Amino acid sequence: MPSSPSADDTLAVVNAFNTAFNRHDLDAVMALMTEDCVFETTGPAPDGKRVEGQAAVREAWAEFFAASPTDAFTAEEMFAVDDRCVVRWRFEWNAADPAGHVRGVDVIRVRDGKVSEKLAYVKG
Repeated sequence: MPSSPSADDTLAVVNAFNTAFNRHDLDAVMALMTEDCVFETTGPAPDGKRVEGQAAVREAWAEFFAASPTDAFTAEEMFAVDDRCVVRWRFEWNAADPAGHVRGVDVIRVRDGKVSEKLAYVKG
């Protein structure tokens, strides 16, 4: 059985993922996700939508990037324990009128140097 990554290893993967995500670099984002990755969106309320597997998650990110070409996440706080990382974030949109923001949290799991699970929660 493989050992869990260190907190530092997990943080490095999540930082690389977040950097690629804010560049809207779909290929780089997906290269940092496992084949069996899971993404749970923040909407629709109350439970969001669960998306599973590379193809479906890629499609979800492509739609998100197309709808928000200049928007970005800022990590306000991040910590990891073994393979788990929690990121408290602020998402700002500029293309919409009026501009605005929302805050939320991602609970991320890293496996074999890639994000295997990204569960997103938003205040609201």
